[in-house]
Amino acid sequence: MATGSVLRFGAQTDEVTSLLRIVNMVRAGEAATRPEIGRLTGLGRGVVAQRVDQAIEMGYLEDAAFGPSSGGRAPRTLRFRSERGRIVICALGALHIHVGVSDLDGEILAQSHRDWSIARGPADTLTTALEMVDELLSEDDTPVWAVAVGLPGPVDFTTGRPVAPPIMPGWNGFDVRRRFEQRFDAPVWVDNDVNILALGERARRRSAAPDLIYCKIGTGIGAGLLSHGRIHRGANGAAGDIGHVRVADSEHLCRCGKVGCLEAVAGGWALVRDAEAAIAGGATGPLAAQAGRGQAIDPEAISVAAADGDALSISLIQGSARVVGESIAALVNMFNPSVIVIGGAVASAGEVFLAEVRQRVYELSLPLATRDLSIVNSVNDPSAPLHGGVELVQEQLFEATFPRWFADGRPTLAQLTAVG
Repeated sequence: MATGSVLRFGAQTDEVTSLLRIVNMVRAGEAATRPEIGRLTGLGRGVVAQRVDQAIEMGYLEDAAFGPSSGGRAPRTLRFRSERGRIVICALGALHIHVGVSDLDGEILAQSHRDWSIARGPADTLTTALEMVDELLSEDDTPVWAVAVGLPGPVDFTTGRPVAPPIMPGWNGFDVRRRFEQRFDAPVWVDNDVNILALGERARRRSAAPDLIYCKIGTGIGAGLLSHGRIHRGANGAAGDIGHVRVADSEHLCRCGKVGCLEAVAGGWALVRDAEAAIAGGATGPLAAQAGRGQAIDPEAISVAAADGDALSISLIQGSARVVGESIAALVNMFNPSVIVIGGAVASAGEVFLAEVRQRVYELSLPLATRDLSIVNSVNDPSAPLHGGVELVQEQLFEATFPRWFADGRPTLAQLTAVG
């Protein structure tokens, strides 16, 4: 494969711009033949042929089968060579590690899941995650082009470092990127897990919901905001962190050290606290019976018991949904999304949770903001974080940084850090 001898550039020229666009059009499925590229770009037949030949020589595209004929000779289709690189995704949750490997088109080729407490700290957690990834790659010598890492806490997206994450002791300011960069010599992007879930929802819906809020109601609470199809992170990456919005009249101490946070009232760990207190006070029912048998109560157990009709669990879930709905209503008034997706362990109670959220949102939001609003449960796809991580990488590789490494045929850490 030719590299800089084919195309070397500093400033982005019209030639480079059109070449990048053509590769991305084929990659994204916007055009599959040279005539289609010409129609969409306005470039002449000769220029299109030249650019396509360059992209083929550089290893990005290749000729594929013949397409349907419109009367003359059938055109040869083009395909993006997605098999040339791998994307690694590492989705860390409060109580699990989920890793996967995909091709450059985002097809998940292998994945692995393990129960794990994020509170065990960054060293052990990242070592375990890398071991899981290495196992997936053990028989695959295709180079890794990029890595996405999701964390269950606030992340400064520019540096990739978690910032005072309440449920992640020892992680504050930790250089998460470094471990993956050392292992793969590839660019690494680190983001809040709920942003990655929002991107996964974008991948599932494509252009159907460019303005979307993904609310994760699990052990903690957070929201990922999609505006015009793009994640809105805010100035430092804290946008959507509704879990630490103050709830009126609440005096519960939150894990972040503040008092009255939404998470301390309605998060999964708060429901476990309240369930244990109610059972100790004499509450009965299936959830209490489970505790009496020595089985641990967790957010999933409360959600399952609520779906099965346990009165205590229903009361806890509905109470959580009411205060969550109030916070979501504030987001609806400010952000005006077309879709709100509710996910997470607590929200897995289904309509028991969702009905209360809908009621509060429609009561408290402006009529115009709710006129075309849908509030739905997530599809509960275990692979959603992996698809979201792929979306993050594809966006950063092929849109944000593509001009910086395109001429060399593949991204490397040195190329991206040298340019800044």
